[in-house]
Amino acid sequence: MRARHAAPIAAAFLAVSVAYAGQQEARISSNISPGGGITDVSGIKVGHVTRPERPTGCTVILAEAGAVGGVDVRGSAPGTIETDVLDPVNLVQQVHAVFLSGGSAFGLEVATGVRKFLYERKIGFETKVAKVPIVPGAILFDLGVGNRPDIWPTADCGYRAAAAAGGPVAEGNVGAGSGATVGKLGGAGGAMKGGLGTASVAVTAGADTLIVGAIVAVNAVGDVIDPQSGKVVAGVRTLDGKGLADARRLLRTGTALPAKPGQNTTIGVIATNARLTKAQATKVAQMAHDGLARAIYPSHTMGDGDAIFALATGGIDNSDVSRIGALAADAMAEAIVRAVRKADSIPGFPAAKDMGN
Repeated sequence: MRARHAAPIAAAFLAVSVAYAGQQEARISSNISPGGGITDVSGIKVGHVTRPERPTGCTVILAEAGAVGGVDVRGSAPGTIETDVLDPVNLVQQVHAVFLSGGSAFGLEVATGVRKFLYERKIGFETKVAKVPIVPGAILFDLGVGNRPDIWPTADCGYRAAAAAGGPVAEGNVGAGSGATVGKLGGAGGAMKGGLGTASVAVTAGADTLIVGAIVAVNAVGDVIDPQSGKVVAGVRTLDGKGLADARRLLRTGTALPAKPGQNTTIGVIATNARLTKAQATKVAQMAHDGLARAIYPSHTMGDGDAIFALATGGIDNSDVSRIGALAADAMAEAIVRAVRKADSIPGFPAAKDMGN
């Protein structure tokens, strides 16, 4: 009897969940700037390098005046560097850049190039002999895209991305989002194109304007869900490759395939003009994962290395962590959806726009 009614119950639950999610998100969508991004936060600049040999690249988020940083890693297959320095108990209080990169662990080379760029400009943590740039970062796995696993972002890519920082932020198949894909829970139809997206939220905070921005490279095991509608935007396709199978249904019916460990990951950065401590920035990074979980299903899996950094530039005297963290989740969810909607198809991986999404 239980087995007979399991599928209808699951379907009904899913329908109610989708409707409720749409109602909740519709209330806040008007606060998100459709043309905004993480660089709406003064002092934050973004640069990309996209390699021409295959779809891969890196994205550098500069905070040349220094920003208080935090990080929260929720995925079980992360690839990161300099995250320990962001622990609130440790000495260094500010970072000068964060990088996001493709190339799996090889992409960690990017940090060297970013450090060189900043060192040449005498930007970094003051020591007796030199200023040492503090550059944490994270990578995603895209080595299987483009049939050239010997190509990845290098230190030179990191330097050039830092040098290119400034102006409007390109989205979609750029930088760390170049080789990103989503929807890898099985089905002969295969995955779809992920990408890079950015969004921001600006709200009144007394006499000031509080700004919270996000940038994210989406390379998830799961599907990308639009929180405003509850509908799948991009993800695992149906057997004929022409439709969306919906990972929620696959998981509830037991037809999803196990994710391949370490071959995925969504990585991003939150920035705000608020004045925060390292502990507070870490909490904002934690809360931003709520937005990741709204927009990616499933998230934080054994096959993902999901990681979010947070940067606080201190432009306004505001430390309302609960509000900032909630807005960070909103901005992160919007940036994730934008990442796949701005993406273009590549061989073997159609884009959301190809399916009218």
